[in-house]
Amino acid sequence: MRVNSNTKARTRAAAGLTVAALAAGATAGAGPATAQPKAAPAAAPAADCSAAYRIEQKLSSGTTWRMCWRYDGKAGLVLEKISYQPKGEPKPIRVLNSARLGQIHVPYDDGSVEYDDLTGFDFAQGLMNLAPGECPGGTIKSVKVPDSWNEDPNVKGLCTTTRSRGHAYRMQGDTANKVFQAQGKDLLVYTVNQVGWYEYMTEWRFQDDGAITMNVGATGSLSWDDYDAGDGRGWPIGKGASAKSTSHSHNAFWRLDFALDGSTKNKVEQYDSAVTAPTRGQRAPTTKTTRTKVTKELAGDSKAYRWWRMVSATGKNKDGHARSYEIVPGVTTKYPGRSYTKRDLYVTQYNKCELFASHNPGNCGPGAGKSVDKWVNGQTLTHPVVWMNIGFHHIARDEDQQPMPVHWQGFSIAPRDVTAMNPLTPAELGWQNGHWQPRR
Repeated sequence: MRVNSNTKARTRAAAGLTVAALAAGATAGAGPATAQPKAAPAAAPAADCSAAYRIEQKLSSGTTWRMCWRYDGKAGLVLEKISYQPKGEPKPIRVLNSARLGQIHVPYDDGSVEYDDLTGFDFAQGLMNLAPGECPGGTIKSVKVPDSWNEDPNVKGLCTTTRSRGHAYRMQGDTANKVFQAQGKDLLVYTVNQVGWYEYMTEWRFQDDGAITMNVGATGSLSWDDYDAGDGRGWPIGKGASAKSTSHSHNAFWRLDFALDGSTKNKVEQYDSAVTAPTRGQRAPTTKTTRTKVTKELAGDSKAYRWWRMVSATGKNKDGHARSYEIVPGVTTKYPGRSYTKRDLYVTQYNKCELFASHNPGNCGPGAGKSVDKWVNGQTLTHPVVWMNIGFHHIARDEDQQPMPVHWQGFSIAPRDVTAMNPLTPAELGWQNGHWQPRR
C-alpha cells in the first residue's frame, strides 16, 4: 500500500480525518474531548526544557503531567522527562526518561515486499498538518521537521488536548446512602504521519490515575493498485472476486527508557502464577505467584498469568513500598517471520546507539547487529530499556474503503505502589488505607 518514490515528496496538506474518526477506536477508552487545556500556575515545577517544547497539563481531577517533546528525523515525536504529580504529592514523580516509537515493520503476506517505515520509508518526513477540528478543545503546536523535503519545514502537527475516558471508579457503601464516583480525565498528545497510502496516528494518553497508554492507529486508504493478490492470499474488495487486496502485518515497536524517581538504575521483575487443581478438602483451585528478578537482558513472551514491572531503585510511596510501573500488553498478533518480531518484549541494557528495533541505522560496534533481538546478549541490567512489540495482521475488508477506519494497536504501563492509595481517592475516604474498621 505504498506510492511511487517520486510522489513521496508531497506538500503537507491538512489530513482528511474527521473528529468522529479520531474518537472512534482508542484502546484506552476514548470519550468526548473536554475544554481547552489550561496553563499550569507559574509557580509549579516545570519540565526541564524551553516553553516551546514543554507540555504541562493539570487535569480537572488534580493530577499534573509534565514532559518535554522534540521531533526526530526518523522516529518522529519523542517525549522526554515525563513526570506525574497526583494531588497530595508534594513534587512531581519522574516516570520516563524518554518514550518513542521504535519501528513499524510491515511485511506483505505474498512475500513481495516488506517495509521498515521509520528507518526505511520516511515516516518522520510525512508529518501532517492538523486542522483545528482534529484537536478539539486543545492546542496544535508547530513542529520543525529535520531535513524537510518541503520549502517550509514547519508543520502544525502536534496536538495536545484533554479527554474524558468514562468512570475512573464507582463505589457504593453498605448503607447504600452514598455513591462515590468520578469520571476519569486524560491528557492526549498525538501526531499524524503519512507513509504511502497509510496515515499513522501516534497517540499518547496520560491518565489522571498515573497510567500511560501508547497507541498507533492506522487509517488513510487502501491502495487501488494493490488489488492484485494473484497468489490467492488476498481478500476480495469491490464487486465480485476479481480484485484482491494484499494482506500484510503491522508490527509496531515502542522504546521506553524508564527513570523512576529520576534514576535510570531501575530493577526489572517478572511474575508468573501457576494454578493447581483443588486437593481433598479444598473448595477451589489454588494459585501460587512467584517473582523472578531479571538481572540480565531479556527476550520475553506474554502468556497467561505472566506480567512484568519496572521497580524504582530509589523511591518509595508513603506506605514505604517501592514505586513501580507494571507493563500491560495490548492485544497482539505476533509475527513469526523475522527474528526480532518473534518475542513480545525485550529488555536491553541502555546503549545510546540502539534506537530502532529493526534496521537500526547506527553503528553500535562490531557484531552488534541491526535489530533488538541481537542486542539481548547477556549484559547485566543497570539501566534497563523496554521494547514492546504489538502486532496486527491486516486482512482487508470491504469496510476498509473509503477512507479506512482507524485500526489501533498499543499497550499501557500502570502505576503499582506509586502512591499509597488511589490518587483520585475522595478526601472523606482517605483514612481507609490498609486494614481498617468501620467507624462507629
